[in-house]
Amino acid sequence: MSAVLSGAILLALSCYATAIVLTAARLFMGPSAQDRVLALDSLYTNGLLITLTLGIRYASNMYFEVALLIALFGFVSSTAMAKFLLRGEVIE
Repeated sequence: MSAVLSGAILLALSCYATAIVLTAARLFMGPSAQDRVLALDSLYTNGLLITLTLGIRYASNMYFEVALLIALFGFVSSTAMAKFLLRGEVIE
């Protein structure tokens, strides 16, 4: 791996970590439930991006499979939370 790619990966990971810290602050201080759901969406997206970046760094396919699972569970949980906020129940 070249020094430029290694530095870019390190910079990307630090930016994603900063985004996770700021999003966690919004999650705990969010004034409304919609803000907290949006913060959770952002958290799983940043977690997905960190996993993909680590997959590039270590050249392992396992990270990409984990990223696919994170995306799947994140989408399902976002949909369930949105339905709960709109209707007050998840299962009809």
